[in-house]
Amino acid sequence: MQSSMMMRKASSAGLKGRAQLLVAAALVQKAEYIWSDGQEGLPQKARVFNELHSKTKTFEEDMGLDASAYPDWSFDGSSTNQAKGNNSDCILRPVQVYTDPIRGAPHVLVMCEVFSPDGTAHPSNTRAKLREVVTEKVIEKDCWFGFEQEYTLLAKGTHGVYGWPVGGYPHPQGPYYCGVGAESVYGRPLVEAHMDACMKAGLNISGINAEVMPGQWEFQIGPSGPLDLGDETHVARWLLHRIGEEYDAVASFAPKPVLGDWNGAGGHTNYSTKDMRIPGGMVAIEDAIDKLSKTHPEHISQYGTGNEARLTGAHETCDIDTFRFGQSDRGASIRIPLPVSLKGYGYLEDRRPSANVDPYTVARLLIKTTLPDCL
Repeated sequence: MQSSMMMRKASSAGLKGRAQLLVAAALVQKAEYIWSDGQEGLPQKARVFNELHSKTKTFEEDMGLDASAYPDWSFDGSSTNQAKGNNSDCILRPVQVYTDPIRGAPHVLVMCEVFSPDGTAHPSNTRAKLREVVTEKVIEKDCWFGFEQEYTLLAKGTHGVYGWPVGGYPHPQGPYYCGVGAESVYGRPLVEAHMDACMKAGLNISGINAEVMPGQWEFQIGPSGPLDLGDETHVARWLLHRIGEEYDAVASFAPKPVLGDWNGAGGHTNYSTKDMRIPGGMVAIEDAIDKLSKTHPEHISQYGTGNEARLTGAHETCDIDTFRFGQSDRGASIRIPLPVSLKGYGYLEDRRPSANVDPYTVARLLIKTTLPDCL
């Protein structure tokens, strides 16, 4: 009897010890590591698949919002077309951390750069290329960017535009821009949920609006610095795709999602330096435009895939082979907004980038072209 009691006590003590161990090792945080494969808009993606990937890592404590506190991780690059199968590990290196608005605190979204097994930046890592041009002199210029991300909602499975009649078309475009009403806008609940998520994540989302084509929307990120612009645009895109899962909707960044008399989708980019934002800044704006006019082919070649279908000279665009600027002209390559013209300082709008453009690339090219003496 005494032996039996001792065994029960020992067993009880063992269970208690294991329980304490489990409590001590409880996992408290989920971190969603996000990265890009750099293939947005390429034929293998078509108009329904996107370049973003993510996977979840757990931690035994709240690691906070400092990216340097998060360890590197790896993924199978052969499954994302970023590596060969015989040497497939690619490295994820955290660069920015945001509150996860879907899972809630303390869970986080971790934006990452991709590195090759030898430790060098992966060819798809356009953020690393941007870092190279953000010199001390460029930092002194205090570059601000605002990115206008247009996108088209498509129905899961059929891939028709969200809200459009099956096999047909709605009323011709005209009454839809910034519209209100069940026949004017399609998909608002998803769009509002996305904006709320971006705000809860701490992204610098400055607004949303319904676009000219029904089922097409826009959100704006900025004003932000060059690296923040790319980080926050990618996370905002990821959130849009993730929330779309709940609505059976696909967010497409195709530049011309519907052929015919329908607007395309762009990634208009507002840009300024501190010299542009002070009284008399129009001189700096005009100098930047002059430099941009001389590098038009270089920019166009990197301003998105399939952009030739959008930049036709119609539907609020300038022809892809032409460079021109104008005040309050949405058919120009570079637009000077009316308030900027009236004040004589502010910013310029580059209307050439497509919706599927890489935001890191846009920032790099604008800096490279307009601030060559700072590189």
